[in-house]
Amino acid sequence: MDMATRTTDDVNLDRLGTALGFLMRLAQIKVYEVFFEEFGDRHLKPGEFSVLWVILHNPGIRQSVLGQRLRIKRAHMTKLIRSLEDQGLVSRRIPDEDRRAVEISLTPEAVAKVRQASDWFFAFEGSLGSNLTAAEREQMTVLLRKFVGLT
Repeated sequence: MDMATRTTDDVNLDRLGTALGFLMRLAQIKVYEVFFEEFGDRHLKPGEFSVLWVILHNPGIRQSVLGQRLRIKRAHMTKLIRSLEDQGLVSRRIPDEDRRAVEISLTPEAVAKVRQASDWFFAFEGSLGSNLTAAEREQMTVLLRKFVGLT
């Protein structure tokens, strides 16, 4: 085959085609591409929504615990929380019993925004894997939960 006429379908991935980490990376990229095509104008990224959703369901959660649970590095979590605070979405509180800790809660405006965003966010999530059967999607979810330690 002429290299100049090769299409993406013709590219030989060899063992990468069965490499779990590589396939998961491609899956994440695909999810983000579809998300930003459909919801890029919503001004809320998937990671931001995830953080706000967890805070909504765990008011007063410590920033360090939140970062550990979502596997967000400390420096990135600090930057993200500061950005969310600047947008008026979260408030931070330093507890008297541990002045090194930071507790995070949503502002009333953020509670309404997150509840509203959850409709389209979870509808989007429900549409992912539309090329899978319901059983395959459920199996993929079970396996991913097991893989990341959520079982």
